[in-house]
Amino acid sequence: MNIFKKSLDKVKPYVPGKPIEEVKRALGLGEVYKLASNEVPFPPSYIRKAINDEIKNINRYPEASCFYLRKELARQLGVSDNQIVFGNGSDELISLALRSIIEDGDEVIIAQPTFLIYEIQAIACNAEIKRVPLKNFCYDLNAMAEAVTKKTKIIFIANPDNPTGTYLNHKQVGVFLSKIPKNILLFFDEAYFEFAPGDFPQTKKFLKNRGNIIFSRTFSKIYGLAGLRLGYAITSVEIAEGLDKIREPFNINRFAQVAALAGIKDKSFIKKVLPYIKKEKEYFYREMDKLGLVYVKSATNFIFVNFKQDTLKLNDYLLKNGVIIRELTGWGLKNCFRVTVGLRKENKKFIGCLKNYLKQ
Repeated sequence: MNIFKKSLDKVKPYVPGKPIEEVKRALGLGEVYKLASNEVPFPPSYIRKAINDEIKNINRYPEASCFYLRKELARQLGVSDNQIVFGNGSDELISLALRSIIEDGDEVIIAQPTFLIYEIQAIACNAEIKRVPLKNFCYDLNAMAEAVTKKTKIIFIANPDNPTGTYLNHKQVGVFLSKIPKNILLFFDEAYFEFAPGDFPQTKKFLKNRGNIIFSRTFSKIYGLAGLRLGYAITSVEIAEGLDKIREPFNINRFAQVAALAGIKDKSFIKKVLPYIKKEKEYFYREMDKLGLVYVKSATNFIFVNFKQDTLKLNDYLLKNGVIIRELTGWGLKNCFRVTVGLRKENKKFIGCLKNYLKQ
């Protein structure tokens, strides 16, 4: 007996990158380097005191409103504290937006390919999906605007994009918004915005002028808190109130709240990560140029490679040698992969294995 709603029949579950522990167990390896999930390579030492101080409260539920984090984040962003919604990672915020707005048969516009959660959660809400192919590995905003109909409810924009690492600048987004009816919700997923160049969109200005916008960010990337799962959305007061109606009351645990607060007060970790990522991306570019590989210059902490040959075989080879990358067949990107910037020794190991593979 199938008790699930019919829309779930269309859902292909998200398959996360393999964890280090699993690869070690499965292949009997002592050392494994994970360059698959776009985590920063350094553990955030700035959170140690905050976490230790919070242990004594672990038997108590966390504060549902994230009061202190909300106040400081609102101050730094220059928004009202009731414009912020917190989620268990950006993924939950995507789900909240869809669950609060989508009714059966509404349309959701996404790029193809892009972050897989948009499609998975939209299908689960029984939405109709309109997929607009990328153009030269970038969002085709003209085609997305042309795809809008009276049934369109939400458009998702990953900026910078995952898995390609490309981004849209302020002017491009402004022109795009001028073509979109104001009753349509624009969801800008800005998980990697800290890595992007200076002409990155000032989304807060668009929100002020338009209102019907959500932009989400995360502590999983630049702040190094992927293991604590904390994202936040900035939107209008009206939309924030709607999302909060269905948000789980204790979705942000105590450790995530105090760690994130420590992170936004102490910017030293970001000042360490940003130049390191830039330097190591240049290392990757130089080495890939030597190998004649086709890649996309990235506005993130990962690099998209159009390998032009079987990446499933490459993926297996790298796993056996203790390196995890993100093979992209699941995105519909045959013969492509994504590699995250890791520690220098990890990056060198990856490049060395890649050279050996190509010599076969």
